[in-house]
Parts: sequence; structure tokens; C-alpha cells
Amino acid sequence: MNSSLPTAPGPIGVFDSGYGGLTVLDEIQQLMPEYDYLYLGDNARAPYGTRSFEVVYEFTLQAVRRLFEMGCHLVILACNTASAKALRTIQQCDLPEIDPERRVLGVIRPTTECVGSLTRNGHVGIFATQGTIRSHTYDIEIGKLHPGVRVTGLACPMWVPLIENKEYDSPGVDYFVKKYIDQLLSRDPEIDTILLGCTHYPLLLSKIRQHTPSHIRLVPQGEFVANSLHDYLQRHPDMEQRITKGGTCRLLTTEHPLTFNESATIFLGRNVNAEHVTL
Repeated sequence: MNSSLPTAPGPIGVFDSGYGGLTVLDEIQQLMPEYDYLYLGDNARAPYGTRSFEVVYEFTLQAVRRLFEMGCHLVILACNTASAKALRTIQQCDLPEIDPERRVLGVIRPTTECVGSLTRNGHVGIFATQGTIRSHTYDIEIGKLHPGVRVTGLACPMWVPLIENKEYDSPGVDYFVKKYIDQLLSRDPEIDTILLGCTHYPLLLSKIRQHTPSHIRLVPQGEFVANSLHDYLQRHPDMEQRITKGGTCRLLTTEHPLTFNESATIFLGRNVNAEHVTL
């Protein structure tokens, strides 16, 4: 155990490789506004989606350690790529050494737990980054929880760059949205539920809805992650007592704060004032 880590109660840490995790943070804050939050975006090294398992693990562990050092006892990986490529190793190998009382949770499990109640015919599609799709984490987790469900995943490499370049509402984005929807449905025309397996994708939700057949249910993650965290804290009062309750939220970025502020405002719908941090 790292004896240099703060032991006093602290905020809930929320980590993402970039901006997408802000959509999860927003849902969590809306559901549980009483807690303090510390968001860390590794924007200077984003995107993670095309990076190797080893690099994503190394970067994610650096961020988790930093959030622990800043007083967090609980960290949410609000990033599907980090959840897919780093979460299990951190939970099983690193936490026992760092501090077995601290916890790191991801966004994939809360989403996959709900699949059984969302699909009507057992055919589920997933849009995600290349890294998440190649990890097969969604296929594996859904297979464990819902063995009868057929999962079809598709990587959408153009979506995150379009969103981060503020083109998510432009006419040009329709081509890439329709292209990936058509590709996914050509692989399994019976899909009735599509999971948005990247926390950036809610910004494209209106465009995705526009080009998706009306009988297909679209599932962003934020609401499910927030509800799962709420349930987790109710089931673990010892952890709940280690979280401060001042209703505050600090935003940290490895990018220039002014650059972060401009884009973060789009994701959160309000002006923000981030601080710079190095990892």
C-alpha cells in the first residue's frame, strides 16, 4: 500500500482520454449533485482508440494514480477504450499494491448489464472506437451476462475526430453517420438495439437517430453508468463515507486549459474553467 496517498475523504474521480467522459460526468452530476467530482482529461495524448493495449494501460494507470494522489478513493474510467484495455489489469494487479481499499470502475459493465432488458429479439449492435471493438470486451461481457444475445460491433474511426473538431452538427457528418449505420445493419439486419460504446457519441445522437430505422433503440451510456454508480454507493456505505459532499466539480486537462474549456463547454452545455495537469 502507498502510505503517501491521502487518507481523508475526497472527490469522485472521473477519467477520460479526452472530452467524451464529460457526457458521463454530466449524467452522474445530475443524478448525484451532492458529491464532489474531479474530472481528468488526457487530451494532450488523445485519442486512445488507436493505441496499443500496453500504451492505453500505461496512460490510464498514470491518470488513476494522479487522481488517487489528489484525494480520490473512487475513480470512474469514463472511457470505453480505457475500460476495455486497462481496467481489469488495474483492478487485479495494481490496486492491491497501491491501496486495496480504493476502487476503479469502468463504463462497459454497467452498459452490458442492461442489454437483456433493452433488446427484444436478442440482436444487438455496438458502435465504438477501433480499440474497443478489437478488444472484444463488449462481446465477452454480454456473452457472460446474456448468452443468447448476438453482438455485432463496428468501429467508427471518423466519429470522434468529427466531434472533437466541432463538426458533429454539420451537413458533412451525415455521410459518415449513415455509412456506419448501413455497414452495421448489413452485417445483421435484425439488430433492434444499438449501444453507443464511446462516450463521445451522444453528441451525434440526433444525427444517428435521423439515419437509423425508427424501430431500433439507441442506447447512450451516461444514464446507465450514473445509475450503476448510485447503486454501487448504496451497496458500499464504507466507500460512500470516503467521498466528500460539497457539490463541487474541478476539471483537469493535460491540454492547454483554454483549448479544453472551448470544447468542454460544448459537451457540458455550460462554461467551464479547467486547470492544467501533467501525468
